[in-house]
Amino acid sequence: MSTHAWQKSSYSNANGNCVELSGPLGLIRDSKDPEGPRLSVDVAAFVRAVKVGRFDR
Repeated sequence: MSTHAWQKSSYSNANGNCVELSGPLGLIRDSKDPEGPRLSVDVAAFVRAVKVGRFDR
């Protein structure tokens, strides 16, 4: 059972294909598998990469 505060992006839609972030800890998970694996990231670097479009398709 997770004790972290998880937050979805405000851009997420209702289809369930979202990632969630536990900000202070720098953890990312797939919202469809909340008990599944998590990635640990440098939050500031991740936010910078998102802002410059590094993950855009």
